[in-house]
Amino acid sequence: MTSIDRSALDALIERARREVDSGLLPAAQFALAFEGEIVASEALGDCTTDTRFHTYSAVKPTVALTAMELAAEGHFDVSAPVSDVLESFGANGKDAITVSQVLLHTGGFPYAPVRRVETIDRAARLSAYGTWRTDWEPGTRYEYHALAAHWVAADIVTEVTGRPYADVIAERVMKPAGCSRWLGIGVDEQDDVADVAGVGAVPTAEELAALGLDEMPDFGVSEEVLVVFNQPWLRAAGVPGGGGIASAADMALWYQAVLHNTGGFLHPEVRSDAMVVRQNHPDWTGTPASRSHAFVLAGDDGKAAMRGHGHGASSGAFGHSGAGGQAAWADPATGISFAYLTNGLDRNDLASARRRVALSARALACGKKQ
Repeated sequence: MTSIDRSALDALIERARREVDSGLLPAAQFALAFEGEIVASEALGDCTTDTRFHTYSAVKPTVALTAMELAAEGHFDVSAPVSDVLESFGANGKDAITVSQVLLHTGGFPYAPVRRVETIDRAARLSAYGTWRTDWEPGTRYEYHALAAHWVAADIVTEVTGRPYADVIAERVMKPAGCSRWLGIGVDEQDDVADVAGVGAVPTAEELAALGLDEMPDFGVSEEVLVVFNQPWLRAAGVPGGGGIASAADMALWYQAVLHNTGGFLHPEVRSDAMVVRQNHPDWTGTPASRSHAFVLAGDDGKAAMRGHGHGASSGAFGHSGAGGQAAWADPATGISFAYLTNGLDRNDLASARRRVALSARALACGKKQ
């Protein structure tokens, strides 16, 4: 049995306050949940616990699970080519790329462009898929597809249901979990969303050299790209790979729902699949990816922190981080779920990664076995 260690919770709060109190981050929010309920929720700086933040890539699991639910019901086969569902995608040698490879970031098109016209016009987007090319043989390596892959997954959802993907996601995996909509927030419903802004300084040459780098890779999610998400039209568009908008409490509760499969809202085979590593190619740091179709799993190789989990995470911990230091995960070993969000886009990606790991480690420590 696990309970919450109050002294460990105090340490978590103190760590979360550090960058806000120093003036680096304008606002931050975190929530800790256990047994289906929020046990701690803090708003730091210029926000309240009801403020919503940009989650960036932390929204990806909601898209993936919706697609997997539809596959489980026979709408398409995840092991079959994407072009079986989206015919235009198969052009330029992409006819053999499977839905599974897309969800696992091994499809080979990590930087395929989606301009404003394709973002808001599905017909234009489907046409653009036909112009995309691959950078390597699909399935042979892993490189994070920051935005492109989940556009494809979302359009598969729309294609097989005949309905807007953001509506389907909300109905299939958000509402049954007791959570709000994270994608496609109407222009007239954005008053409580915190604008993001770049903060801090880029990593020093010494920090980069320690990693054998001359500069940090941006994977197509530079500060210039990320601040565009302040635009109302883009928030309303609901970019499936990075356009999530939520509060930390809602994210922590969603992970509780996935952890316990509350009300059986996920097919058992879908939830089981989400907890199994489906590809383990190394990422740009040489760390095995440890990815299921929906989540990044902590793994048992001692490299959980490199995957955005805290030191001390059990091998079965699952979650997905987001740009700017956003964190969201659950750990079956303790039953704890945790989310941390900020609107300060730290220009030092190494510092924000260290912050995410430190906060996650302190959140894990809040679970006390009795």
